Amino acid sequence: MTLLVRPHAPSEDGTLLEVTPESAGWTHVGFRVHCLKQGERFERHTESREQCLVLLSGRATVRTGDQTFENIGERMSVFEHLPPYSVYLPDGIAYSVEALTELEIAVCSAPGHGNHAARLIRPEQVACSTRGEGTNTRHVQDILPQTEPADSLLVVEVYTPPGNWSSYPPHKHCADNLPEESFLEETYYHKLNPSQGFAFQRVYTDDRSLDETMAVEDGCCVMVPEGYHPAAAPHGYELYYLNVMAGPKRVWKFKNDPAHEWIVEQA
Repeated sequence: MTLLVRPHAPSEDGTLLEVTPESAGWTHVGFRVHCLKQGERFERHTESREQCLVLLSGRATVRTGDQTFENIGERMSVFEHLPPYSVYLPDGIAYSVEALTELEIAVCSAPGHGNHAARLIRPEQVACSTRGEGTNTRHVQDILPQTEPADSLLVVEVYTPPGNWSSYPPHKHCADNLPEESFLEETYYHKLNPSQGFAFQRVYTDDRSLDETMAVEDGCCVMVPEGYHPAAAPHGYELYYLNVMAGPKRVWKFKNDPAHEWIVEQA
């Protein structure tokens, strides 16, 4: 099974792409993207999974139970570099999304345990930081980090400038071995600017029983069930990706590939 998931023509409710635990062959992470025209809407139920709705671009109204998050959204493109509006939803509730403009919205999900109420995550609540140096520089926007309440989900956006590397040096988080490393499944949802561009992502394990290198285009998703997973943006094209992670423990603790640890030590 390939780890690369490509978008398809929108379904009736605007679904462009979907990864489920069943389709991925894993346990925790689910990911879906809807693209709606102004005035269109969809209705869903979270069932046994908590969800984080990330407004990638456009404005929307999200309704759930007795709560309405009216006219949220600010950026019209992820490449405006503004932190997004997002909505956290617990398991066991129905909700609807109405597009007030053209809308691209990501639905990130993982097992929920009913411990948290629905809430709006505003842009000013998103921590922004820069990691790395030189051609390893990338810019991070933490939407749902482990310091914020949720049962399983971790959600973050990353911008990689043209010509730079990201998720680099190669790191992994596929061993339930805290405090050294945590086990987290992960998806990468990629966007390119300009949109006709491409980037590369490699997913590999120490023994190379998994070793897949993919050319990713605008709107593609890469599944990372295990192993190291660096990404690279070619000259002239900025790379954005939305990461969704979840596992048995809600802790992000990674381990670098020992062969490339010298890069961190030198820095």
